[in-house]
Amino acid sequence: AALGAFIQSNVTGPPLDFSIENTLFEAKTAADPIQQKEIKKKLAESLVVDGAAPYRLAPHLALFGLAKVILISPSIIAHVPSSNWLRLRTNFIHQRLLSEKAISLQSALFEDIKNVQSHLSSTTANASNTDIKAAFLLEKAAIEIYHDQDQEARKTLVEAVKERHFEFALTGLLGKRTKFQQRETSQLVVLARSAGDKPVHEKDSKEAVPKALDLNDDTLLESISFSDKKISPEFQEEDGLAQSLKEGDTEKQPLESLDAIILLLTAASITNTSPNDGLTREETAPYAIRVIEGGSSNWQVYTQALLLRSRVEGYKSRTVERGLLQLQALVDQVIAETTVSADATQPSVTTFLPRPTTDEESASPAERLQYVFQLASPTRWELEAELAARWVNLGGLKTALEIYERLEMWPEVALCWAGIERDDKARQIIRRQLFLATGGDDSVVDDTEKWEGKERDPLPLDAPRLYCILGDLDKDPAMYERAWVISKSRYHRAQRSLGRYWFGLREYAKAVLAFSKAVKVRQVDHATWFAMGCALLELDQFSKAVEVFTRAVQLDNEDAESWSNLAVALLNLDPNDHPKTDSIPPPTDDSTDTDETTNPTSTDIDPQRHIRDALNALKQAAKLKRENFRIWSNMLTVSATLRPPSYPDIISAQQRIIDLRGNADGEKCLDIQILRLLVDHLTGVPYATADTSRPGLSRSVCTLFDRSITPLITASADLWALVAHLALWRDKLTSALEAREKAWRATTVQPGWEFGTEEQWNAVVDATLTLVEAYRELGPRERTEGLSAGSGELVMKDWKFKARSAVRGIMGRGKGAWEDTEGWERLKNAGEDLRG
Repeated sequence: AALGAFIQSNVTGPPLDFSIENTLFEAKTAADPIQQKEIKKKLAESLVVDGAAPYRLAPHLALFGLAKVILISPSIIAHVPSSNWLRLRTNFIHQRLLSEKAISLQSALFEDIKNVQSHLSSTTANASNTDIKAAFLLEKAAIEIYHDQDQEARKTLVEAVKERHFEFALTGLLGKRTKFQQRETSQLVVLARSAGDKPVHEKDSKEAVPKALDLNDDTLLESISFSDKKISPEFQEEDGLAQSLKEGDTEKQPLESLDAIILLLTAASITNTSPNDGLTREETAPYAIRVIEGGSSNWQVYTQALLLRSRVEGYKSRTVERGLLQLQALVDQVIAETTVSADATQPSVTTFLPRPTTDEESASPAERLQYVFQLASPTRWELEAELAARWVNLGGLKTALEIYERLEMWPEVALCWAGIERDDKARQIIRRQLFLATGGDDSVVDDTEKWEGKERDPLPLDAPRLYCILGDLDKDPAMYERAWVISKSRYHRAQRSLGRYWFGLREYAKAVLAFSKAVKVRQVDHATWFAMGCALLELDQFSKAVEVFTRAVQLDNEDAESWSNLAVALLNLDPNDHPKTDSIPPPTDDSTDTDETTNPTSTDIDPQRHIRDALNALKQAAKLKRENFRIWSNMLTVSATLRPPSYPDIISAQQRIIDLRGNADGEKCLDIQILRLLVDHLTGVPYATADTSRPGLSRSVCTLFDRSITPLITASADLWALVAHLALWRDKLTSALEAREKAWRATTVQPGWEFGTEEQWNAVVDATLTLVEAYRELGPRERTEGLSAGSGELVMKDWKFKARSAVRGIMGRGKGAWEDTEGWERLKNAGEDLRG
């Protein structure tokens, strides 16, 4: 009851119908404001965890404190099995009360999750328990999303979908989005249907829900218009929709509340795991729209859907106005319904929209609280802070500052000023919270006061965070050290900021020390592990760097930079070094058309193990960051470094580099040495034994040269020579001779060899003699390709004439400078042989 009342007074509303002070305290204490203030102060101090403090103006903390004390009682834990679930909820609320996530509470939360799961798995399965288990799974997913454990959250949501037998899919339907659109185009939409035949609305269909504002745009429709349920062509190939989703009005059909929450949490997990860009918002919006247009019967579920839609619309020029106004309306709704007390003499709070005047226009406390834990609905101050942040993004700095100052969120006020390069103002705000006035008297100050007096005693509860912000403003490591001390070595951000400070000054040893202290407190901080690994690379401590980056990719295996740096560390390891980590698992990669493998099958210690691990890491990085050609270039080099080389990876890496840089760099994006290695390996076996019609290395190499490499070559004789070599191996005699001619032209068109160095002259002579030999060998042979193949026609019937012309042309151009040299004599002899 205490926990529910606390949430009602801070998250959902409506106002409590009793006085908290008169209910919880003795009459003497309830009538003494000073004593109440002292109790609240001690309550707030007791809720500080790992240096992170609760919001200082959170109302009715006594209710939360009472719930916390009851649920940690040993007798309650021992005799009330459901106390684990209630304690889980209490700890999650506690976590969200704090200014930053506390690792201690996070550990307690996931321990409670295990206990609740164990209890639910031991209960008898029935229809009621199915809904209970689904509700718990949604709470679990909400907690995982809050702690950035997005992969686990996705798995949990899949489990909840199976438990509910809920069907939904994100797909594309042909529809119109604007008023003047003539032709239907593909529009993202969520099709969903709740399981069972029971009515979705358990109450009257006119159940009260918050007001959804209209768009009122001169171009966009209020909602996408679908004339018929036609799957758009872009989605037809992968159309795996269940038949039940293709029938009926599944894009607007009402959903059961738990099913609607699944959609909202799925959208939250998308936002949590993807960059904050237009594509993410396009993917997120259909989930919120589906819940809104489905008309959820629950007040809080509908409120959360409106909030999600307002977040998505806040970044588009045609929807930003409604997004902001809808958020303002939701903030007003929550504030008005959580601040008005039972005392009728208090002034009412003004709202953007008219307030409900009857019970039918609002929802009961029980309905609002029913799904609040599954939704992880934000508190009133979180909503206001979000509104302020929206104003900052829109340039409404004054409005944002007014909100932050009213909420007394001084760190946010300072960061707001710092964001517009008013560091002096930001510094003044922070120092005022931490220090007395310069003269020692806070009552006699003006706007020029710098607050350079003694440190306040006691310090505010969020002093560690304030000191870190001050350290960022002043670039003063002493501020970070002070934050670490007053948090009793529990505020990990202090050491993380200190590590970044030393890293920026290239004091890498000090940075590693600070980062190591930070990860001891918060072992799941991926960014700190990554930064420490970078510092270790700079110190050439590659074995430790491997351990650190391995930990980083374990925390976030979709960070391409961590995988790439792990590869760098592995490549610099001594073969005899064995870091305290498992070998990097090879990623799944079916991009190369091959059935060959280069991995050794021996169980002996592989002297190239580190190189193989580095290659696997680079393959994972390349898969995650396909547009980064440097990662592909590193992968190409490492693939060729192996003995034997990993030829399939060489092919895929070179192909991707061509795709990324071919248009800009041309033939310069080709690695000639590695390509020569590839061709030499392929041509080492007779062409007759290599079937290029079947998937394999032979076909992959030939395709790479025919489709990607040859069109890029312009002035590289070495590349044309490789093309000729490969064509000759493939018994394409005409193509081989043409490539030899192009290689010769690429050499002879280079300027200055007629009067340059003898080395340049000899290179031209060698190219000419190579061409002459190609004419002699290939010219008189029968054609093997094209329409004339097998007709008896020669590859080049006038090959002697062309050979003599090439020799005479080079001798004529070099006569003035190179007559009587060794190269000249070689050309002369070749010409005489051709005449004979």
